[in-house]
Amino acid sequence: HEEESFLVINKPSGVLSVPDRYDQDLPNAKHLLQEIYGDILTVHRIDKDTSGLLAFARTADAHRNLSQQFAAHSPRKVYLALVEGIPFENEGVIETPLIEDPRKPGRMTTAAKGLSAHTTYKVVEKYANFSLLEVGIKTGRTHQIRVHLQSIGHPVVGDPFYGRRHELFLSSIKGKKYRKAQGRQERPLMGRTALQAYQLQLEHPISG
Repeated sequence: HEEESFLVINKPSGVLSVPDRYDQDLPNAKHLLQEIYGDILTVHRIDKDTSGLLAFARTADAHRNLSQQFAAHSPRKVYLALVEGIPFENEGVIETPLIEDPRKPGRMTTAAKGLSAHTTYKVVEKYANFSLLEVGIKTGRTHQIRVHLQSIGHPVVGDPFYGRRHELFLSSIKGKKYRKAQGRQERPLMGRTALQAYQLQLEHPISG
């Protein structure tokens, strides 16, 4: 979505939202967009391994307005997540506080003294060993969805930090019904974190 005041892109998995603090040369959405649009301003970010909707401002006024919206947690953000197992409840709320894991730099964990975090989920579809969830967040903590879903025993498929497997194979879905072609090695259906920023609803920064 492209306007004079802001952009919304569908970021691919494996690309950073903004430049890395240690290695500025790593591929990131902001630098790639600046090559096309010139100066753009960061409004929010999504994890490197997460794909989906990411907004950038193109003017100072739009940046100020959108940043205030995200600081107030007013935009509605909906994610799709393929997770391990099937939740006991079809809908749920997770409000466990989050804190940086002191044993694993760069990762988060649940802790009573952490920052408040609010995640909702709803089962969209059930498979034999997996579920597709629609996930909403009112706060935007680092790795929030991934840690919260892992904390209830249903980590996101393909999550390198909090998951149980790095790749998803058809045999994992079909189980005993799977038949591999003779002499062929099975290739993964997905080799990335199965989390997509699916919907983003916000107030237009200029027209309101």
